[in-house]
Amino acid sequence: MNPNDLRFSNLNPVSLTILLIMIGAGVLFQTMLEPHPAFLIGWIIFALLISSSFRIANQWERGVVLRMGKFIGLRGPGLFFIVPIIDRVSSYIDQRVRTTYFKAEETLTKDTVPVNVDAVVYWTVWDVEKAALEVQDYNLAVSYIAQTALRDTIGKHELAELLQNRDKIAADLQAALEEHTSPWGVTCQTVGIRDIIIPAALANAMSKQAQAERERQARVILGTAETEIAEKFALASLQYKDNPVALQLRGMNMLFEGLKEKGSLMIVPSSALESMNIGAISGMASMAQSAKTMPQ
Repeated sequence: MNPNDLRFSNLNPVSLTILLIMIGAGVLFQTMLEPHPAFLIGWIIFALLISSSFRIANQWERGVVLRMGKFIGLRGPGLFFIVPIIDRVSSYIDQRVRTTYFKAEETLTKDTVPVNVDAVVYWTVWDVEKAALEVQDYNLAVSYIAQTALRDTIGKHELAELLQNRDKIAADLQAALEEHTSPWGVTCQTVGIRDIIIPAALANAMSKQAQAERERQARVILGTAETEIAEKFALASLQYKDNPVALQLRGMNMLFEGLKEKGSLMIVPSSALESMNIGAISGMASMAQSAKTMPQ
């Protein structure tokens, strides 16, 4: 159990103040009236009993009260009273959200891959009575059941599922924890998978596999693009086949684009020159260029 759940001292500020006041009053009474010496001893014992009946629980705590070893109820938050000697506060249970880290080392997945998984669970005590009476140490029980459930969940999934579907794995793990911890008065609010560590050799192999897959996809895309380009050229050839004027205009446009840049050089097959009548056009372009460069 959490050390904060137990209070080994019955003295709190209220009890200590009452105890000091009562002892001071007893000493003053003994000094003024001088009763039997046993009176002071009895008065101090009475003061201890009265002061020990005052207990304080913090806002987020509940005190579990037992009477002669039998549960009689919960007390707090704030100031409350118990019957001295007969009653006792067995523990103070914190109802705030708590965090438990747990992990599974060298655990085999469904496809027999050893992995190390780190996880965290956020949980809280929703039923203090069950947490006090149904389980001896709910903190330790939550930690152990979380580790066991994590190992079981890893064994039910393949490595690819663990790496790609962390949210689903965490949801399955949370459901498994809820099934075991709910009878203890504990609810698991959130489960998170912090890290999944796989063997280094397997990580290298997966990296090479991913690289090969990317290269394969790149080649498929390139081949698809070449196929589409060839189809477009085939369609374009049908347009130029019976329309020589369009083919000649296309050739003139190509020549113009090539001559726009200074110092550009175009190498055109002779068959293309003959089919598009570009020879005459290029000759005229050369004469015009020579005429510009001749001295006046």
